[in-house]
Amino acid sequence: MNNYARFPVEFVRGEGARLWDSDGDEYLDFLAGISVCNAGHCHPHVVAAVEAQVRALMHVSNLYFNRPMVGLAERLSARSLGGRVYFANSGAEANEAALKVVRKARPRGEIVVLHGGFHGRTYGALSATFQESKQAPFAPLVPGFVPVPRDAAALDAAVGERTAAVLLEPIQGETGVNLLPDELLRAARAACDRTGAALVFDEVQTGMGRTGTLWAYESTGVVPDAITVAKALGGGLPIGALITGERLGDVLAPGDHGSTFAGGPVIAAAAHAALDVLDDPALLERVRELGSRLTESLRELPGVVAVRGRGLMVAADVDRSAPEVVGRALREQRLVINATGPRTLRFLPPLVIDESHVDDAVGRLAPLLS
Repeated sequence: MNNYARFPVEFVRGEGARLWDSDGDEYLDFLAGISVCNAGHCHPHVVAAVEAQVRALMHVSNLYFNRPMVGLAERLSARSLGGRVYFANSGAEANEAALKVVRKARPRGEIVVLHGGFHGRTYGALSATFQESKQAPFAPLVPGFVPVPRDAAALDAAVGERTAAVLLEPIQGETGVNLLPDELLRAARAACDRTGAALVFDEVQTGMGRTGTLWAYESTGVVPDAITVAKALGGGLPIGALITGERLGDVLAPGDHGSTFAGGPVIAAAAHAALDVLDDPALLERVRELGSRLTESLRELPGVVAVRGRGLMVAADVDRSAPEVVGRALREQRLVINATGPRTLRFLPPLVIDESHVDDAVGRLAPLLS
């Protein structure tokens, strides 16, 4: 179907931060499959884990336990909020699970969401995504969502006794890498504490080391009641997860929710390997250092009017058509980036890059902005 605006390139191989197309041309990847390949393309540790698990067991369904799934749930809980884990197949599905959990915890409660947020394209997640261009063609949407501006006072006023949850991204990725102020996050936490609502952070794009900590909330001083993760968790394979704190861990009962493939042994083995690579203090420190190098280098380019980001989640506003720059970067410079708006470039490189990759990417971009 015609739902993807694809570039006329077929990639056939990847390694680290490099891609090769069907003509043999080599590219520098600063998009990482939209923050999926944080460990790089075909990381050998991830590949080895998948190969070993494929030979042992591929699927048994959630009617039974499998060791990689159980171990992964324990690992994610211990490394975050200390509650329970529901596995899914994508970020949208993880957000759907979160919506069901908070609605069951406070029946018929409203969900407060922010302007500019993006939570997925299934009906519940889409209804939480207050962007008219994405919502309008598919109305009527799921009721009970309350969109508010990115403003602490507006959010506080919107949260009341009928609120089941506040759902937000600590950094809004799809609308241009917009960092939510700590004041706003603190207001969300205080409003939820005041009313008994749950605070849920969508960490689908910000998680797994992207911002320089394993989860973005760790650098904010605000601890949510649940987080949703996906993308880079699978090391390149599809997975999503809802991770709760203790408060929401026992809300779901058998039969409330489920998925045929979620938590399968192959995907769980890949996720273990991805965590081995990415939950490394030295790597996370490097992400912060390289993020600073990238943002400062971008600020020096002609045509760049603003740069923002955290870690290796970076956006640059430019004084010309961002989609045109992205197309030329791919065709002329073999540089893979994307645009999140008419004037905004987004950079999400693999987290295993070094200084030479940053300098190379900026060098390839420079002639396109002169």
